[in-house]
Amino acid sequence: MSDTARNDVWAQGAGYEQYVGRWSRLVAADFLQWVTIQPGKTWLDVGCGTGALTQRILESRAPAKVLGVDPSDGFISHAKSHVTDSRVEFRVGDARALPADDATFDAIVSGLVLNFVPDQPKAVSEMRRVARPGATVALYVWDYAGEMQLMRKFWDAAAALNPKARELDEGLRFPVCRPDALRDLFVAAGLRDVATKAIDIPTVFRDFDDYWSPFIGGQGPAPGYCVSLAEPERNVLRDRLRSSLPAGRDGKIHLIARAWAVQGRV
Repeated sequence: MSDTARNDVWAQGAGYEQYVGRWSRLVAADFLQWVTIQPGKTWLDVGCGTGALTQRILESRAPAKVLGVDPSDGFISHAKSHVTDSRVEFRVGDARALPADDATFDAIVSGLVLNFVPDQPKAVSEMRRVARPGATVALYVWDYAGEMQLMRKFWDAAAALNPKARELDEGLRFPVCRPDALRDLFVAAGLRDVATKAIDIPTVFRDFDDYWSPFIGGQGPAPGYCVSLAEPERNVLRDRLRSSLPAGRDGKIHLIARAWAVQGRV
């Protein structure tokens, strides 16, 4: 297994929630305001993770049914225990071979997942396959190379101390996480009326420890890299970040997190 694959750990729901789950819930709310789906429809959440987007769908879109699919047993277990609505079902499954029949869903969505799927065109093709005529396919990914600031600042600091860290930087590894690349992917899959949008949310940390502690939880590429460091190296990285982040007089750190969203119709 490559070093990058070893660091791409997504298995523990609680660790994910502390790292980006709390922010992904805010993005999900804005995303669903942009994706207009009428009540009473059937939804598929591809790469549902801990259920953040699924929960927002249930709360705000009055769906008839939502199926959440994720390859991680740990995430599916977390979702099942925290999202208990009778309209939802969670299954372990792969975005490249969705466990659903053709033309089944009115809305197929995915949050913060596409870049981690090895065959992205296949994943979008599968989303289109299970969509009914006239259905909407939509997803969003972090702007790793730009304004997903909590990660951007981490990797900039890590690379300044060790240039080899650049090999793990999501901003370089995931060129699909840009609006033009997302648009091209949807158009190539045969989707119509393709549009993209930037979604910015505030990420306010109560103090440096609130920012730093998720990075020693090991969930995701940046935390995976962080915990792979020997303690002295990790402490140097911690101190560099502490000195570079824009803390206010009250100790709070105000950053933003940008996601790029794309949608199209079948």
